[in-house]
Amino acid sequence: MAFEDNTGITGEELRKEDKKKVKTGFRRSTGDIVFESITYVVFALFTISCIFPFYYLFINTISDNSLVVRGAIQFIPKGIHFDNYSSILTEKKIFQAFAVTVSRSIIATTLMVLASGFIGFLVTQEKMWNRRFWYRFMIITMYFNAGTIPWYMNMRLLGLTNNYLAYIIPGIVAPYNIILVKTYIESIPGELEESAFIDGASYMTVFRKIVWPLCTPILATIAIFGAVGNWNSFTDSLMLMRDSSAEKYRTLQHLLYNTLQQTAALQAQVKQGGSPDQVTSSTIVQYTISMVTIIPILLVYPFMQRYFTSGIMLGAVKG
Repeated sequence: MAFEDNTGITGEELRKEDKKKVKTGFRRSTGDIVFESITYVVFALFTISCIFPFYYLFINTISDNSLVVRGAIQFIPKGIHFDNYSSILTEKKIFQAFAVTVSRSIIATTLMVLASGFIGFLVTQEKMWNRRFWYRFMIITMYFNAGTIPWYMNMRLLGLTNNYLAYIIPGIVAPYNIILVKTYIESIPGELEESAFIDGASYMTVFRKIVWPLCTPILATIAIFGAVGNWNSFTDSLMLMRDSSAEKYRTLQHLLYNTLQQTAALQAQVKQGGSPDQVTSSTIVQYTISMVTIIPILLVYPFMQRYFTSGIMLGAVKG
């Protein structure tokens, strides 16, 4: 029996009418079409302008080195080879810097995520001693900074110069990330925690079995922040790892900076009659190290992207 409403129209007729509307569609004006076309073109050009520098750098690292130096590689790679990467990764100094950068990114990010998650959970608990004071004490550090020189003096007094721990300890407590986690936890129904406490669960059990699994989006978000920040960090290595004994602790960004300085010095020597072959070699090394520092973080981001939007939005609804 076909459905029929009080207007006398059957369900079958309603479905046919809906299909007709879908086929007809919304009729756009000429102005809408022009606006959409311009928008697509602008965003396409913007996307190309963002991607092209990485593409240009990459094709220059896999093309024939003599053509690269002459500036003959613009859009299409020629004489493709991967010798530059193999030679770079076999260099002890570069491999060491790569290992330091990877290890600090993993260790520092892991500890920061653990600390942000647990502290963010603690400051949502009403029974925490002086909860408001400690929370505001952390936040105030976001607005007041003593500056670079006092920071360096403090790190030196703590014995963190020429020390690998300088990459790990200072970034464990990140106030901004704690705010994001705290706000996200407050969006979780409180009944979940209350029922666990009634059943006799401890704070650690509630955090580990209830809060932590539910906070995956925001934790993945701050993990992206931490990983990118640690991977690209440059100032701490440059200022704290100055002695020759600490050369083994220098990061890829620091090594790239030194390569840029050497290239500039060699170019000055060429102008005074030096050998251009040294500049050629240094330029190729510069390009290759740049790609080595970029590729890993670009590969990690797509896997975390699905958590990023939901995490940052839900963690920023309330202050």
